[in-house]
Amino acid sequence: MARIELVDLTKHYKQGRNLVRALDGVSLTIERGEFVSVVGRSGSGKTTLLDLLGLLLKPTSGRVIIDGVDTADLGDGDRAIMRGERIGFIFQEFNLLPTLNALENVMLPLRYRRHRDPEGKARALELLGAVDLLDRMDHKPSELSGGQAQRVAIARSMVNNPALVLGDEPTGEVDSETSMQLIDLMRKMNRERGVTFVIVTHDMEIAGRTDRMIRLRDGRVASDEPLGAQTAAV
Repeated sequence: MARIELVDLTKHYKQGRNLVRALDGVSLTIERGEFVSVVGRSGSGKTTLLDLLGLLLKPTSGRVIIDGVDTADLGDGDRAIMRGERIGFIFQEFNLLPTLNALENVMLPLRYRRHRDPEGKARALELLGAVDLLDRMDHKPSELSGGQAQRVAIARSMVNNPALVLGDEPTGEVDSETSMQLIDLMRKMNRERGVTFVIVTHDMEIAGRTDRMIRLRDGRVASDEPLGAQTAAV
């Protein structure tokens, strides 16, 4: 589980002569084990926020603190280590390698650990079982449905035992019924494994199934609403 503190976080870009304030003073705390959705119009700063949480970008100013570690104090190498060992990612377009089968795709993050993980394969198999895809472990992405491919991606995001999982429109490429199945699967893993989830979504029905919905507008927090979804049945 990860506790996240954002302190007066900004990210500004130069666009020609204009200054784009993608994030403009965001301060909030996400507690350990929360399942949080981030919503807002295109250009509101959602993806920038996710990239900063995932240590893929450095802020213009402000701080991203993960479990008491101020990531501004970390060099590029230590940021990469924290990203690889503490943070899992789920992408909208799955990002599975077409030449690898489902099991190999789930195991892929294990290649980038500093030390060999002798339990990695067993954990990958256990996660494929958790997403109900053990019978597809030898199948390549082209042999999987969109929902199955995203379930592989969810398993992959968990293989390094992360404290935090970030999802960028994780249900954006599947139909509405499959979207509900995927969000329920993520909620189940959040509860059973205690992992903190933060997902960006444009789907208000998906957002409504999270513990808390943060709405961004013009790079600022417009609202931060507890939803109580943690009491809902999965």
